[in-house]
Amino acid sequence: MAPRAKIEALPEDVRRWLERALTESGFSGYEALEAMLRDKGFQISKSAIHRYGQKIERRFAAIKASTEAARLLTEGAADDQDARSEAVIALVQTEIFDTIVNMQEASSEEISDAERLGMMSEAAKNIATLTRASVTLKRFQAEVRARIKAASEKVEDLAKSGGMTPSLIDSIKREILGIAG
Repeated sequence: MAPRAKIEALPEDVRRWLERALTESGFSGYEALEAMLRDKGFQISKSAIHRYGQKIERRFAAIKASTEAARLLTEGAADDQDARSEAVIALVQTEIFDTIVNMQEASSEEISDAERLGMMSEAAKNIATLTRASVTLKRFQAEVRARIKAASEKVEDLAKSGGMTPSLIDSIKREILGIAG
């Protein structure tokens, strides 16, 4: 297994300081951070700081995306077409994809071929489950759309036979189809 990264070996308070400094600097200014660490008595290259910064930046982006997705999921009141499940499935699929990419980038010293194969096998099982869920969800959404369209057409026929005006019929259809605000 590869030796631990120098940054991982830093005292926790110094590592937390570095993480805050990376965040506050917008994940830039690695030469300045290298100098500041040197002043604190730690010899860590700007390249190592950059690699660590990329790792932290990816984590922050994932947390931000997850938080935004959760906010969007809870904003909608009605969820007849199960849009929340669709968003959750998409979020999990993205996370699995990112993990696979990170695993492929890992060196053979970090992950053995046997471990990599085991992880890929587990990921494949999870992807198959997600794909089945996604297909089932898409089928459900199509059925809901078809039922809504059929109901809208039935209401339109009834309204026409009842003598309603075309503008009132359009208003009713917009409400049924969810077009109206």
